[in-house]
Amino acid sequence: MIDKASLHHVAVLAYRGMSAFELGIVTEVFGVKWPDAPAYRLTICAEGPDEVDVVGGAVLRTPHGLDTFASADTVIVPSVSDVDAEASPELTAALRRAHDRGARIVSICTGTFALASSGLLDGRRATTHWLYADILRRRYPRIEVDPTPLYIDEGDILTSAGSAAGLDLCVHLVRRDHGAAAANTVARRLVVSPHRDGGQAQYIEAPVAADPHDDRIAASMSWALGRLAGPMTVETLARQAAMSPRTYLRHFTRATGTSPIRWLIAQRVQASLPLLEHGDTPVEQIAARVGFDSAVTYRHHFARAMRTSPSAYRRAFRASSQEPTEPTPPPAP
Repeated sequence: MIDKASLHHVAVLAYRGMSAFELGIVTEVFGVKWPDAPAYRLTICAEGPDEVDVVGGAVLRTPHGLDTFASADTVIVPSVSDVDAEASPELTAALRRAHDRGARIVSICTGTFALASSGLLDGRRATTHWLYADILRRRYPRIEVDPTPLYIDEGDILTSAGSAAGLDLCVHLVRRDHGAAAANTVARRLVVSPHRDGGQAQYIEAPVAADPHDDRIAASMSWALGRLAGPMTVETLARQAAMSPRTYLRHFTRATGTSPIRWLIAQRVQASLPLLEHGDTPVEQIAARVGFDSAVTYRHHFARAMRTSPSAYRRAFRASSQEPTEPTPPPAP
């Protein structure tokens, strides 16, 4: 039987006027107990003892306040209800206490503004919903605001873009804590991709009518995922989608926000993670098994994606897996 006190403690903030969606994301990833997925201890906290009114007229009650929030291993702040308002002094103090004692600080969407109010993002790179990136940049010029990615991992502080990107970030946290296989398990349970490529740019433009080419793009991507070890070019993927390379490249970029080759490299790096985490297969063999033409090329792309080397990632994951209550795998972008 699992000792709950030994589990990594995740605390998420509930506040008046919030949407339950982001709270649900955190609850689903860290609160629901799946038999084949890693377990966490989740607590929903609020700033005060009053009931919390959420969007839609529902009322949330929790006995846990900011003291519990600040004592968790990972603290998560969902979107704030007003980006023009500063975080309360009580919340700011709780965030600082949590950070000072080594907790992992996480924001979803405009929750970045609460972290910014606390000063924890000064001198750091951070993201938020693209609609509010310019506001964040103007109000907090000491933050390096990057509206491009779905999330940014600065090691001890992580920020995500719009609400749904919070799901990408939460799955990423599972990957950091327990490895790629565990993250893949959680993603399958949620019926989502364990790793989405591309950034916010693909969602900024006004919606357009469904592109009839999208199904062929998706089918070619699925086909490629089953053949990562083999040689793959834009021409290969375009033939699979029955398009010219130029047409394929244009529709792929529009649909995903990235290029076919960048997507393919990211998938190969992701596919290599379980091989590094389990077993002692040499890096050279892993590179070949996931489709890189040499270990040098593999190491180059791995370092760009994961901010560490394959060997260092393997050592760090092995070391962290021996300390399940406070895992510290290397950060990824």
